[in-house]
Amino acid sequence: MRAAPRLVPEPVGANAEFYAWCARGELRFQRCADCDTWRHPPRLACTACGSTRTTWSRASRRGRVWSWTITHQAFDPAFADEMPYAVVVVEADEGPRIVGNLQGIDAADLRLDLPVAIHLEAATDAVALIVFRPAGDDAGDVR
Repeated sequence: MRAAPRLVPEPVGANAEFYAWCARGELRFQRCADCDTWRHPPRLACTACGSTRTTWSRASRRGRVWSWTITHQAFDPAFADEMPYAVVVVEADEGPRIVGNLQGIDAADLRLDLPVAIHLEAATDAVALIVFRPAGDDAGDVR
């Protein structure tokens, strides 16, 4: 039996460039060209100084667990074989917080400040999803 296809984000608006970088295998966050503040999700203006000048800077692909939830019921059939699974909020080393699934660790072993590597998992030609794994599993692409 074939697994149901997963829903993927539609890269539009300010998120389009973020997903384009991820689809190319690069994790980049917006960075204010005037005050150097990192930001995610992408925005039209810097929340620190109000500047609309921005760059896209390469991220280290490292971070620490900031929060999480464990899902025990598959509301999306594509996740039925992965129950239970953890969705975590990770604070990247650069500062922005990002959300994704955690792989390679039992939910019972989750803890605040757990170091993780940030991976990109190709979902379509235009979208790669964020996936976290315990640090020590070198950050990279999951193809």
